[in-house]
Amino acid sequence: MLENARRKAAAAAAAHEGLVLGVDTEVLIDGELLGKAAGPDEARAFLERLSGRTHTVVSGLCLLDAGRERSGLACTAVTFRALPEPRRDWYVATGEWRDRAGAYAVQGHGAALVERIEGDYWNVVGLPVALLLDLAPELLPGGPAA
Repeated sequence: MLENARRKAAAAAAAHEGLVLGVDTEVLIDGELLGKAAGPDEARAFLERLSGRTHTVVSGLCLLDAGRERSGLACTAVTFRALPEPRRDWYVATGEWRDRAGAYAVQGHGAALVERIEGDYWNVVGLPVALLLDLAPELLPGGPAA
């Protein structure tokens, strides 16, 4: 994830001056990364695997500014409700799973799948804000200069 975040940041830095950001987010369960589902059947399979269990959302974040890199990883534990087949089918039918790590989007209909989150909610959305602000406190009002 961190290497993918670096690649994204480097691509942005090639086209823009100043501070650029790259982020890559994955879902980790049983030591396996669940990326983006290739289709509805795989999305259902991901949701079945996550049903009633806790998984980890891991994001790599990389900031580049004039060749200087600041980077890190953020981890958030997410526990899903038990998802009976009709609920999994409903969610897949929303289409919201497309282009989402783990085949869900917590900021949308996917909120109905989640029982609890331990850690940075924004990391689950796809931007670990707490880590970003730790790495770049100058982004906060009154923060130190870059």
